[in-house]
Amino acid sequence: MAKSKLLDPGTWFSVGCRRRPSGWLGLLITPFAFAIALYVIAAATWVILDPWVLSAVFLSGMMALGFLTVGATPNSDTERVPLFDIALAGLSLAAGVYFVIIAKDEVARINLLFPLDDWRILFGTIVCLLTFEITRRTTGLGLTMIVLIFVAYNFFGHHLDGVLKHGYISSNHFLDIMVFTTDGIMGLPVRVAATYAFMFVMFGTLMYYAKGSDFFFDFAAAIAGRKPGGPAKVAVVSSGMYGMISGSPTSDVVTTGSITIPIMKRLGYKGSVAGAIEVAASTGGSVMPPVMGSAAFIMAEYTGIEYVDIAVAAFLPAMLYYICVYSQVHFRAVKMGFGGLDPERIPRMGPVLLRGGLFLVPLIVLTWFLLEGYTPTWVAVTGSAAVVVVAIAYKLIDMFVQWRRGGGSISPAALAVQTGRGLVLFYKALAETSMRMVPVAGATAAAGLVIAGITMTGLAAKFAHVIYAITDAKVFSALAIAAGVTIVLGMGMPTPSAYILAAVLIGPLMTQLHIDPLPGHMFLLYFAVMSAITPPVAVAAYAASSIAEDNPLAIAANAVKLALAAFLVPFVFVYGPELLWQGPLWKTALTFTSAAAGLILIAAAIEAFEDFCASLWARLALAAAGLLMLAPFYTSVAVGLALAAVTIFANRLTRRAGAAAGG
Repeated sequence: MAKSKLLDPGTWFSVGCRRRPSGWLGLLITPFAFAIALYVIAAATWVILDPWVLSAVFLSGMMALGFLTVGATPNSDTERVPLFDIALAGLSLAAGVYFVIIAKDEVARINLLFPLDDWRILFGTIVCLLTFEITRRTTGLGLTMIVLIFVAYNFFGHHLDGVLKHGYISSNHFLDIMVFTTDGIMGLPVRVAATYAFMFVMFGTLMYYAKGSDFFFDFAAAIAGRKPGGPAKVAVVSSGMYGMISGSPTSDVVTTGSITIPIMKRLGYKGSVAGAIEVAASTGGSVMPPVMGSAAFIMAEYTGIEYVDIAVAAFLPAMLYYICVYSQVHFRAVKMGFGGLDPERIPRMGPVLLRGGLFLVPLIVLTWFLLEGYTPTWVAVTGSAAVVVVAIAYKLIDMFVQWRRGGGSISPAALAVQTGRGLVLFYKALAETSMRMVPVAGATAAAGLVIAGITMTGLAAKFAHVIYAITDAKVFSALAIAAGVTIVLGMGMPTPSAYILAAVLIGPLMTQLHIDPLPGHMFLLYFAVMSAITPPVAVAAYAASSIAEDNPLAIAANAVKLALAAFLVPFVFVYGPELLWQGPLWKTALTFTSAAAGLILIAAAIEAFEDFCASLWARLALAAAGLLMLAPFYTSVAVGLALAAVTIFANRLTRRAGAAAGG
């Protein structure tokens, strides 16, 4: 039976199963993952390495870890590692060792001028093939097929006619650029994964192991638990707060959704709606400062814009995103008559802050260092150190309280025991960070293949030229096509890969349209994030479906409706960059206020909130008013405001007349 599943081609379109090997191999994997984490920390803080060497060693280690912990198919054995996978892991490590041996010569070698020797050809080919396979296992066949298409274009594009034709590229030329330069597999995406992204994932993992997620849930419950639709609003607030740290929609769904989704279902929400609320709220974490997602770090490296400027610029659009989600949740709760959490489940704010308030300190530290202009790597290091200090402080306080109550000890022996437990948790957290980075490493390596291929063939300029000609240089039309292309590119692949593909292919178009790099690339980043929840492929929705016990496509469709702001707001800040703090403060305040009001009106229209729009015509008018208020132009805002006032006033008169007639 297992064999027939393995031979079923359909299984190869899914990611491989997560494996926790048993036996002697299982005992080695955690120390190996911990060693990778130590390597990244050392390289990011005090050891200076050549960028190519840094990426090559990191990627070889992550691929070895990936082949041991990710099965070939969803139906692979979750405990036993087959010899084939052990061999692939061994080849990955062998490539890493070879790259270290030739590192000094490789840094001095001039690519394409000095030909590759047989060993370089052998290990270059091995690394390319391993990259295809680790990408397929960790991200599915979608991204792998895109990579293979671009590789095929590299080799056979010289046979084409017209604008897509390029010069002949030999296999040695391909390998030299792809493997032995910082333009290909060892390029910018992998380098970001080996530095910024890894360190911020470590920050989130440490916070998780320190039970910081429990504090954020209790904090959100204290704020929103008593309001209509309390569990849903707790999901929005807690997922938003935890998403600020994790930057990963899937991990956010699994962490907070395991609590909020069952509670929402008990309150009366359908499984698809409960899952969608969690997915939409969790996805917003990828665009919420200070951490955001891995794609934001790639954006900083690719564009040269300081990460702090990206994080500051992202704040108001992220707030608009959550205003939209929260408003729809509120209007639906009021319409359906959903109440709050059970009173016994709602903690008081004072005890919550007393028990877990120190978990706000790492966020404050992280934000302060970011605003002070420190590099993202050091921001993540200081934030992680703050998490460790806070965790130690809480343990000491807990021991002291237990001792005062006569139920514990603060003797040297007791302190030694707690120190040992803390070190074990720290060890597990660092190893878990490496495990979580395996899919990111595979996706970024594949993205490097695509980037180098596009660069070698000049496809980016050709692609931008085609869209420019199709749209006749009309900004809105070009942006609409760019948004659609980004979403399509992102289906079935992680956000970092979706963004970097969009940035390479569509970035030149933004330049041709004279759009400033910050709003232009932020536009692409938002739609890359939204591709993660857009049907038919929505990874976060599939994660929520197992908890909500409902159809993942229905969850994704509802999540898209809740996350409507993310599809509208990018157009706002391209036409009105003051939303990204590019302009006078009064203009920023006006644009944000009108956009927030517009999104609230649109949310009311979507949910058919009877106090604002009881009939179909009123819903359409209110939605039109909201769209007009979103546009960053004084005339449209004024017209939208007037239309909204007339619609709400007429709706109330109609309802009163209906009530009087009924009475």
